[in-house]
Formats: sequence, C-alpha cells, structure tokens
Amino acid sequence: MIVDYVGVLDEDAETQRRWRQLFEAARKEGVALGILSNDPGGPGAEAIREWEYKGIVDAVILSGEVGAEKPTQEAFQAAADALDLPINDCVLVDDSIINVRGAVEAGMVGVYYQQFDRAVVEITGLFDIDGEF
Repeated sequence: MIVDYVGVLDEDAETQRRWRQLFEAARKEGVALGILSNDPGGPGAEAIREWEYKGIVDAVILSGEVGAEKPTQEAFQAAADALDLPINDCVLVDDSIINVRGAVEAGMVGVYYQQFDRAVVEITGLFDIDGEF
C-alpha cells in the first residue's frame, strides 16, 4: 500500500493515530507500506521521513529525490521498486483523483481518499484486514 502524505497522512493527530493503527494491522498481514509524495525533498521533508525512521512504513519516496512526480508512471514505478513489488501488486491511496487515475493507468489499484472513515472500509476490504480503526 502506497499512501500520499499531504491531504492524507498530514491530518490531525487523531487521524494520524488511526492511520498508524491501520498500518500496524496491515503489516501483520504482510502488506508492504510506503509513502509517495510530490514533495521536493530536503530538510522540509523531515516530517514525512519520520514515518520511515520510526518504522511505521517501509519506504518514503519523494518526487524531488527520484526525479518523477505523480501522476507519471515513473513516480509510481519508483514507489513499487522501493517496496520491491511489481506495480500491479500495489494500491495507491491519494486525495487527488488525477493521481489515482494515473496510478490505475499504471496498473495499480487506486483508492480516492476523501476522509479516513470512507477510505478505511475500502482498504480493509482490499487487504482483508480486521479491526477497528
């Protein structure tokens, strides 16, 4: 599962807590976890990188560091490669319908994020994850 940062993971503390719980349950099911952001990188990206440093996700992929932005195939491929997965085995969760469409065109499953309670139903169904989040 590859999740956008801005507009998805950067919400209030309670939503971030719920995402961490979902990620923990996903990891128990063997789901690889990554963040793909169109962030340019550099020192301003430390809040994003902390998700990897703290072991919450397996990889953080920043467009400014890989030289490709969503919704290009190259950005999605960089994320799949960082998780050592074929692109067709990846799910992108993003609040931009343009990025979701690009992910689907690249071969991924796309989940359009509008609010956590809606997205969690789709995500738990896709990955067969049980629990309250």
